[in-house]
Formats: sequence, C-alpha cells, structure tokens
Amino acid sequence: MEEAVKAQKALRAASGLGPEMFPIQAFVGMISDEIESLRKRGKSDAEIAQLIEENSEIRISPEEIANHYASPEERHNRGE
Repeated sequence: MEEAVKAQKALRAASGLGPEMFPIQAFVGMISDEIESLRKRGKSDAEIAQLIEENSEIRISPEEIANHYASPEERHNRGE
C-alpha cells in the first residue's frame, strides 16, 4: 500500500495536481479496520486522533472518529 501511495503522489505531481484530499467521513471509513484494531487494544478515540495528528497533517477529533467509524458489517457489505 505504501508503494501505491508513493506512485500516486508521483503521478499527481507530474500531472500538476496537488495532494489528493479526502473528506473526513471517507478517511475514517478507509481507516476503520485500524480504528477497530486499536480500540480492541484499549486505545480511545482521543488517543487514535492524537496518533493521526502526530503522524500526518490531518486534523481530526475523537467525535469525528466516533461519528464516521464504519463497523465491520458496514465495511464488508460495501460491494453488495
């Protein structure tokens, strides 16, 4: 996945496009597997938000994580 992100960044830069931006809802949906795993390890949504903010330029609140988190059922039924 990391290599795919690097390739996409290079393609966007070469084509004159800026970094791809995701709405918070889409971003949280994309990382819901990771959120679920961290919650199972005892991390709170506040700790998860802090981890995201410390490792990226994304600013997110615990409430946004809670509101947009996609449950396992929602994640597995997307293609149906």
